[in-house]
Amino acid sequence: MKKTGKIASGVLIVMVVFSVMAPLLPIADPERIDLDALREAPSAAHLFGTDSKGRDIFSRVVFGGRVSISVAAVAAFTSAFIGFVVGLAAGYCGGKTDTILMALVDFILSFPSLLLAIAVSVVLPPGIYTVMIAIAFVGWTSFARIVRGQVLTYKEMPFVEAARSMGCGHARIAILHIAPLCLPISLIMMGIKLGGFVLTEATLGFLGLGVQPPTPTWGSMVSANRAYILSAPWTVFFPGLAIFVTAFCCNLLGEYLKERSDLRRSLRY
Repeated sequence: MKKTGKIASGVLIVMVVFSVMAPLLPIADPERIDLDALREAPSAAHLFGTDSKGRDIFSRVVFGGRVSISVAAVAAFTSAFIGFVVGLAAGYCGGKTDTILMALVDFILSFPSLLLAIAVSVVLPPGIYTVMIAIAFVGWTSFARIVRGQVLTYKEMPFVEAARSMGCGHARIAILHIAPLCLPISLIMMGIKLGGFVLTEATLGFLGLGVQPPTPTWGSMVSANRAYILSAPWTVFFPGLAIFVTAFCCNLLGEYLKERSDLRRSLRY
């Protein structure tokens, strides 16, 4: 798992670097339409071929990664932050606060996450921020639950009682003593959830609820060329491959981080 985790992180780093550096790379304009090169097969001139409008698929995959990866990453950070705050408040305060917050979590979890993300995307105007909001809206609940469980464990430990006996207030104990101990599990959850967020962003893009054309995203590329999956399969294969590789590497990285965390915990105790 250690080797696969390093490989996965390396692949993700390469994809992120390519996406960030896309405007500086010597590649074709991803929005340039060439009616003389419709659905050309992969070649030296077009590494991934061209799509139904003659646009270079390689450049669109690279530029599309800027949107798909950034949306998933921002949604993961936002979900982790909201879930961390809610889980910390629910676990430490307990009582009615815990009941109300966990009831909200259970209410959101009672709906299929993808269906709820689609509903949010339909209500709000289409765009990159709407996709981020939709994914974060359904993603923070799992962070809240796991952080709450950690807080319930830590707040009964002797170091918390010692902090109280020294006159530390509740806010100080929660923020300075308990919150840092819950941070590693949130980071691990981010790695695990990131792959799912990439798939959700691609699904919204495929349904036309994500970032609107002509801005390329992996999901919208698959959707726009799905009619040519038999006659020109490369138009769908390469953006689909980018989605698969990114989600798969995120899952491997999350499992690697989880394994390292369990190993360190067992060594510590």
